[in-house]
Parts: sequence; C-alpha cells; structure tokens
Amino acid sequence: MAVDVNTVYRTVLLIINKEQRGYLTPDEFNRTAAQVQLEIFNEYFEDLNQQIRVPDNDTEYADRVKNLQQKIAIFQTDGACLPTTGGFNVPGALNSPPVTDFYKLGTVIYKDDKEVQYVQPNELLELNLSPITKPSNYWPVYTYKNLIIKVYPTTITSGITCTYVRKPANPRWGFITSPPNYQYVYNPTQYDPVITPTGSQDFELHPTEQTNIITKILLYSGIIIKDPQIVQVAAQQIQAENINSKS
Repeated sequence: MAVDVNTVYRTVLLIINKEQRGYLTPDEFNRTAAQVQLEIFNEYFEDLNQQIRVPDNDTEYADRVKNLQQKIAIFQTDGACLPTTGGFNVPGALNSPPVTDFYKLGTVIYKDDKEVQYVQPNELLELNLSPITKPSNYWPVYTYKNLIIKVYPTTITSGITCTYVRKPANPRWGFITSPPNYQYVYNPTQYDPVITPTGSQDFELHPTEQTNIITKILLYSGIIIKDPQIVQVAAQQIQAENINSKS
C-alpha cells in the first residue's frame, strides 16, 4: 500500500511542462517530495485531534476519525526498549547511526502484559509521597525525555517494550543515465543506500493521498521554476481541500 513515486513525478512533469513553463530535476523533485510527505504526515495528528472533538460520523467509508487512524496505522510498530544509563532507549536508538525513523511514542509495556503509565516529573514526586500511590512492579510508571524512557520503580531493569509511530521513508525517484543523450531513465529497483543507491522509494502514505501529494508538490514546483500561475492554482486547490476536510 503506497503511492507510486514514478506516477507522481510523471504527473507533475506533465502539468508543469504542458506549456513549457519549466523543468523539475529528479533531485529537486526528491527534495520537494520528502518535504511534502512529511508535511502531510505531520498533519495527521493535529487533524485527528481536531476530528475527535467534532460530532462522530459512523458511516462506513466517511468516518474521518477512522480514516485518519487507518492512515496513521501504516506507520505504527513496536519494539524492545533496551537498558541504558538513566532508563531505556526507544527502539533503534542504539543503532549506528542513531534512530532515524522514530517519531512518536505510543504505549510502554512491562513484561508483555502490563501497561506502564506516563507521568510528569512533578506527578512522580507526588506519587512517591504515599506508600499507596508509590510506583511498584504491579503499577509501574515512566517519564520520557530525549528518547529515554525512565521506568519506576527503578528496580525494573528489563522487560520493557513499546509501541510507536515511525516517520515515513523519504520518497525517491531513482534513475540511471542512458547514452547517447544520457537522459534520466527511471530505475524501479527498491532503493538501498549501499546495494542499490540509484533505486527508487515510493511514498509511504495511504493511496488516497496521491492527489494531495501532487498538488502540494506542484505548489513548491511553481516556486522552484518561478511560475506564479502554478503557485496560485495549487494554493487555491490546497485551501479548498483543507476547508472541505476540516468543516
């Protein structure tokens, strides 16, 4: 389930080249596509927060809360939290280079079946004042800062896992150059920085985002090629879609 990067790039080029307005190079497209995908991804969480506060729509295919949750679910995953100085690292933080796809912490779990409750540091101080509310192995709590999960009581030194939302991989239109003119030729091979550095990476967003992706890329493309008409039309379309999706 993804949005084909070649389809998006070819569509963008078709639109901006229709009247010879300009040309968007693969590098310019890849940088713009990564920015657009991240913008759309970041909007999911604020949109979800907003939609939860409006009257529920329980229709099968038009439930906005459910649709947003499905889009976020693509990026939901889980993993072990390994011990480190002062607590536990979020999954992947010990990799080299350090974690690059971790975005938002979900549920922290102790021994696979006990949810660890999140508390603020000041709340932890208050909990520790009473033996009744003091954290225990039966009722553990945690604080979170700088990708470090600190679990209380501190006697818990293993058995911590968590769910989290990862960031989408940057889309990439990969290519090779073909003689004699050395034009850009699309390379559909899956991108790998070591094995296939000329390969491609599709957008990881839900397929329903294809139109949104193209419109937003066109907005940036108009700026890059200095075409105010493309910028204006794309901006109007984005504004209209935002009004419709949030009203």
